[in-house]
Amino acid sequence: MGRGRQARAAQMCPPAPAACCVKLTKLIESINSGESYRPLRFQNTAWKKGYSGKICAKRRAGVHSEMIDSIIEVIKSIIINREATMAQLPIKRAIERVPGGMMIVPLLLGAVIATFLPGMPKFFGSFTNALFTGALPILAVFYVCMGSSIDIKATPYLLKKGGALFAAKVGSAIVVGFVLGHFLGEMPVSSGLFAGMSTLAVVAAMNDTNGGLYMALMGQYGKSEDVGAYTIMSLESGPFLTMVTLGVAGLSAFPWQTLVGSVLPLAAGMLLGNLDREMRAFLGRAVPVMIPFFALALGASLDLHKVWQAGLLGIGLGIAVVIVTGIPLYLTDRLTGGTGVAGVAAANTAGNGAAVPALIAAANPVYAEAAKSATLLVAACVVVTAIVSPILTAAVAKRAAARTEASDSTVGATR
Repeated sequence: MGRGRQARAAQMCPPAPAACCVKLTKLIESINSGESYRPLRFQNTAWKKGYSGKICAKRRAGVHSEMIDSIIEVIKSIIINREATMAQLPIKRAIERVPGGMMIVPLLLGAVIATFLPGMPKFFGSFTNALFTGALPILAVFYVCMGSSIDIKATPYLLKKGGALFAAKVGSAIVVGFVLGHFLGEMPVSSGLFAGMSTLAVVAAMNDTNGGLYMALMGQYGKSEDVGAYTIMSLESGPFLTMVTLGVAGLSAFPWQTLVGSVLPLAAGMLLGNLDREMRAFLGRAVPVMIPFFALALGASLDLHKVWQAGLLGIGLGIAVVIVTGIPLYLTDRLTGGTGVAGVAAANTAGNGAAVPALIAAANPVYAEAAKSATLLVAACVVVTAIVSPILTAAVAKRAAARTEASDSTVGATR
């Protein structure tokens, strides 16, 4: 073979260790990305055709090349074994198909365990028992993380829109709480069709807006500016406003230390998130992670035999929340220059609202009896409002679009 031909062959046939390193790197990347293994072939035509085979054979005879080839074979076997043994189940997707699923499904799972295997957590003890009984510490961390996502540097429009919707929803809860408190007091209805219904359940269901649902609906049907209004409305999160509402309604009040303590985790999170954007991003990612864990612990304190009754009442409560809060929210949105879509989109109940009755009972034992059924009622209300609110929002948005189109055509005709 001439010198020119050998030089061309050397260029076309890369050194084996380098080529194997490239192959090894691609295999490792496929492992990290979770992709299925596909045989990786060199694109070099000389290698595939065996061109200048003597030169390639000499280079592949090195110790380094053999070692790298062995590593490649081991990695291949790891990938093949992993694909054969680790079948994937769409657990998260299945849970998220249920409205408020990350709250509702673990809640019901905890209720099933508490009803049919009540001694299981204590039997295993340690961390297992803590997982089923530690709702309050998890909620404390949840509200710190939730607070970190609230930006206090809101624009004037967001302050106006978010503040108006916030006042309308909380104001509705105060009025309803005042009326129900006069007739029911702190205790739930003990018998009859409305057995289990309480002032606590109604106020907790009305006081907290489902932020994810609101922002999704506004992203689809409303203005992009209105999505940010939830920055102000997120102050509804936690038991503080429910405590204030119950106190204003003339029911058993809470000491000022308890009121301040209920809002401190949220305030601490707001401080951290606004002082440091990286802390906001770090803590904000934990908000959805916490929900199924405190839901499981809350469910472990429930009696599943009462779920069917709470479900029927929950349907009625959910429809009542959409109507009773939806009307003032719609009017408020119209008065602040909106189309009413943002108001109706906020007429729902947040998933973490189901945790509020337990927090209220922990702060004031007078509400302990009402909290048992209130948790189930609010959980059922979360599901119902998550179904009804989008349907109503779509209808209002369609009507608003038709009204705008008719107005534009009228203006065009006059010109």
